[in-house]
Amino acid sequence: MVRVPFVTAVTTVFSYGVIFGFGHLRDWFRALLRSLFSGHSPAVAGANLKGYAPICGGQEDFYYRRFVRRVQDCFWRPIASKPDAWFDVVERYSNDSNKTLQRTTKTSRCLNLGSYNYLGFAAADEYCTPRVIESLKKYSASTCSVRVDGGNTKLHVELEELVARFVGKPAAILFGMGYVTNSAIIPALIGKGGLIISDSLNHNSIVNGARGSGASVQVFQHNNPAHLEEVLREQIAGGQPRTHRRWKKIIVIVEGIYSMEGELCKLPEIVAVCKKYKAYTYLDEAHSIGAVGKTGRGVCELLGVDPADVDIMMGTFTKSFGSCGGYIAASKEIIDHLKHICPAHIYATSMSPPAVQQVISAIEVILGEDGSDRGAKKLAQIRENSNFFRSELEKMGFEVLGDNDSPVMPIMLYNPAKMPAFSRECLRQKVAIVTVSFPATPLLLARARICISASHSREDLIKGLEVISKVGDLVGIKYLPVEHEKTTSAEKLKKIQ
Repeated sequence: MVRVPFVTAVTTVFSYGVIFGFGHLRDWFRALLRSLFSGHSPAVAGANLKGYAPICGGQEDFYYRRFVRRVQDCFWRPIASKPDAWFDVVERYSNDSNKTLQRTTKTSRCLNLGSYNYLGFAAADEYCTPRVIESLKKYSASTCSVRVDGGNTKLHVELEELVARFVGKPAAILFGMGYVTNSAIIPALIGKGGLIISDSLNHNSIVNGARGSGASVQVFQHNNPAHLEEVLREQIAGGQPRTHRRWKKIIVIVEGIYSMEGELCKLPEIVAVCKKYKAYTYLDEAHSIGAVGKTGRGVCELLGVDPADVDIMMGTFTKSFGSCGGYIAASKEIIDHLKHICPAHIYATSMSPPAVQQVISAIEVILGEDGSDRGAKKLAQIRENSNFFRSELEKMGFEVLGDNDSPVMPIMLYNPAKMPAFSRECLRQKVAIVTVSFPATPLLLARARICISASHSREDLIKGLEVISKVGDLVGIKYLPVEHEKTTSAEKLKKIQ
């Protein structure tokens, strides 16, 4: 967990206090002015006079109007090219203090440090692209049907078999959207009388899936197997609320790489705890499958965990494979169960055939089945790039979250004013990065999230580091001592001793 420095915490809280304080003051004055012209009281003047309750209201609406809209030029940036190592960002402007943004016909060629294109398959590929084009000609862009009706092509069946073989499970099932893979699958696996124990920093798709399941939900401290064991023991001993009956089933849900922390799951320890207490393990590998491990098979391969010890393995095709959709890999019994009861499989249109072919081709490259060693080189490159970039950021004094080998590396910004300043200045210097704040992260823990790709050259990475270092000095986000300062301190201490 992040420990916010005291001074940084105070200044960050003060900044949000100023923003929210002036925001509420402006809302009050707006209602007051309306009342003067309408003849109603401020409370009535601020309400919808047609008699309908406001659709957009509450704290979320206030946060958007008084904070997000001021910095919305840092988000939703349209691009005009493929998301390769470099891409074209469409320039925008605003004439009304960011209430609306207008696109121009101009673009800026920027270094892409924000896309999930971990292995570089999102750009044109000599093996994948011709096969995708051929599948488009043969099957069209959409099946216009669900899997159980007319949307089950031989490509879908082939990919399910390939995914199962790739991750080391008996069977797999496909879904057209990664987010839905979690939010729709979890309610199909567990319901009332069941218990979900979820990592405190799990993705929103897991949170919504757990809430929609009807099962009881408990949270354990992020990546803390010891606290997971405490929660399991307490819940097993207490049983269901009110009745104290034993739980029908218990599922522990974790992620392979946490998308906002860049941190690897402590999977061996968590699996050991789950096996001890006979709880099922659900592993979300959205950011880890294809990106880590010697052959790209994710955290199980990287951390030496037998896939047979993980009951349900979830992953997406949107990151390492340059496509869309997601999968669940598990036993044949579980997959057959999902095929018969999961709404996302029964009622949703199947994956686009060209998107399916893209995943098939990408996995074949990773496995070397294309007759080349490009897959192995891509895996070695993403690992080398990630570790180099992370190491250099840390040497510069940035507070970087996450572990080695992870292609996701958040840089802590904290202060709400530093987030847009960092994003805008990086873009001005032709480096496109992603900034993240509440509600995706806790209110005080705003950050910039860097995503590294195998398509980045060493020159690209050095360019990005130079710009980030300059902007970091300008904005003031180097919260840790730089490397030479650490060395000097160590040498002084050695001399004193």
